[in-house]
Amino acid sequence: MQKPHRLVLDRMTGYADEAAAYVRRRRLTRKPFARVYVEGGAGAAHSPDTEAGRDLFLAAARLIDAAR
Repeated sequence: MQKPHRLVLDRMTGYADEAAAYVRRRRLTRKPFARVYVEGGAGAAHSPDTEAGRDLFLAAARLIDAAR
């Protein structure tokens, strides 16, 4: 017979494994994008495959480098 605390530990380990697998799957399917909002609340998402998206990603990279 297992000790009671081991049963709880096994359950928590199982939950942690499931959570890690979920995050790993989500990270693989997520694609980068840049979202730009204009006055009035409307927004547009730009993928890095488009010219506007590429320009936004390059500008963001320059800002991050400048902040370091």
